[in-house]
Amino acid sequence: MTIKSVLKEELKNSLRLKKKYEQALAKLPKGSLIKKKIKGHEYYYLLLRERGKVKFIYKGKKVSPDTVKKYKEAKQLRAKYRKLLLECKKQIKFLERSLKNGK
Repeated sequence: MTIKSVLKEELKNSLRLKKKYEQALAKLPKGSLIKKKIKGHEYYYLLLRERGKVKFIYKGKKVSPDTVKKYKEAKQLRAKYRKLLLECKKQIKFLERSLKNGK
């Protein structure tokens, strides 16, 4: 097996992983749930970015613990997948350059 074929196989695997991470990110709920304290009362808002702008969507005074947990877990997973995706993109770029220069 030549080095070039190994690099091609690794590139194929990296592209597959990139697609997997992008799909996982798309499945996560958008935004973050935040709690604001206004005049002594607590309110929950969904914080989103739409077309480069930050948007707050009122969710109510009380939100179920399951919803809070879901958004907290989604935030952690989103950070994890973004980091993995970034590393994967760097690896793809490196492999593509290696294959291009190794003609």
